[in-house]
Amino acid sequence: MILYGPPGSGKDTITRELCRLRPEFVLFERLKAGPGRTTGYRLTTIDHIEELSRAGELLYRNARYEAEYAIDRQGVAALVDGGRIPVLHMGQVAGVRAVAGFPVHWIRVLLWCPLDVTESRSVGRGDMDVNARTKAWHETREDLLTHEAEPWTLTLRTDQLTPGVSAVAIIDALTGSASAESRDIRELVA
Repeated sequence: MILYGPPGSGKDTITRELCRLRPEFVLFERLKAGPGRTTGYRLTTIDHIEELSRAGELLYRNARYEAEYAIDRQGVAALVDGGRIPVLHMGQVAGVRAVAGFPVHWIRVLLWCPLDVTESRSVGRGDMDVNARTKAWHETREDLLTHEAEPWTLTLRTDQLTPGVSAVAIIDALTGSASAESRDIRELVA
């Protein structure tokens, strides 16, 4: 399961709801080296991420908020082999594409909310870097517009749906073996 969206679009909240509804869902904790939030990550060093990269063990790596993040092949495989459904949080289409190369049926969910909702949610949860998250919202919008033909299994406006309704829609897409298709991205992010 890939949840893609800007900061504040509900990735954490919807993941908690998915896990509450079905215990096989589990947040994939990305590797992280650097400052900022620690919850939901496996903290490591840049040297360790470099080592995994050289060994070809990373599915994707990116930098944001003055930190390095990575999705390791072994981490995803361990969850899948254990009968779990990893829920990956992504903010770049390049990452979605890279991770989709791992050989499982990925449900690709695009979560979206307007900028004012991102700002409000970021302030509400006490983020100390609201300006950086606002910048990331704009970067995510541009990323989507640049890759507007990118296929998505599901698109959800999280400012219009509750986390529970969103989670049920995601589960329905998964159990129905829905496939990804192009969506009207320009209308969504307008």
